[in-house]
Amino acid sequence: MTTYIWTVIAMYTVQQPDANYVVNACWRLTGVDGQYSAYIEGNNQFGSQQESNFIPYSELTNDIVIGWVQNALGVQGIANYQSNVQGQINSLINPPVTPQNTPLPWA
Repeated sequence: MTTYIWTVIAMYTVQQPDANYVVNACWRLTGVDGQYSAYIEGNNQFGSQQESNFIPYSELTNDIVIGWVQNALGVQGIANYQSNVQGQINSLINPPVTPQNTPLPWA
């Protein structure tokens, strides 16, 4: 069973309409299944959607910002990223067969 961990790895801000107003969050989605792990990174830009519920930069947490990210991605977007990470893990658990260039027997 894969456990997914969302982490904010960077945020970009502007000084309007408030000081340190977050306009972009870079994130990493890590999947862990036993000894196997994989991740994907992305970023989301934000407009004025947080403006009505403005939270000062110093009071932001990983959970709050990931909530913004997941809200922007929607259920299908979250599922797509998790599926991507799960595919990477599946390839680690059961590596795909890679064809090899075998010398011709008559050469």
